[in-house]
Amino acid sequence: MDVKHTLARDYSVTAASIHDSEVFEELLDAANTSRDVYADSAYRSKDSLEFLESHGDRERLQRKGRRNRALTAWERRGNRTRSKVRSRVEHVFGLQVQKAGNLIVRTVGIIMAKVKIGLRNLVFNIDRFASLAAKA
Repeated sequence: MDVKHTLARDYSVTAASIHDSEVFEELLDAANTSRDVYADSAYRSKDSLEFLESHGDRERLQRKGRRNRALTAWERRGNRTRSKVRSRVEHVFGLQVQKAGNLIVRTVGIIMAKVKIGLRNLVFNIDRFASLAAKA
């Protein structure tokens, strides 16, 4: 994956009361040619791991420690390796938030929130495309 050319290809908008991990399966793109799925530890659950395996995807989800079980040195190394890829992609979308000025979307109703976030993604992609075209 060439993350230098990352554009927002899809998005999902939910109410604030819904955790991101609840729409995990919806966010995966079947047309994506890479079978590697990178995500933070909030997405690591038995159900999501089984879903990824059943669809032939390779999980690259961060591991998390628990109260009486710290991560092993091997798990920490793996998290560091996965973070290198994740952070490069997340920084692209961090730019989107910074340029938009404010992450919080204040609207009445989910439809208007979807429109505002969709327009933000569209403007981000246009700006990103222009930036990439200027470098080419």
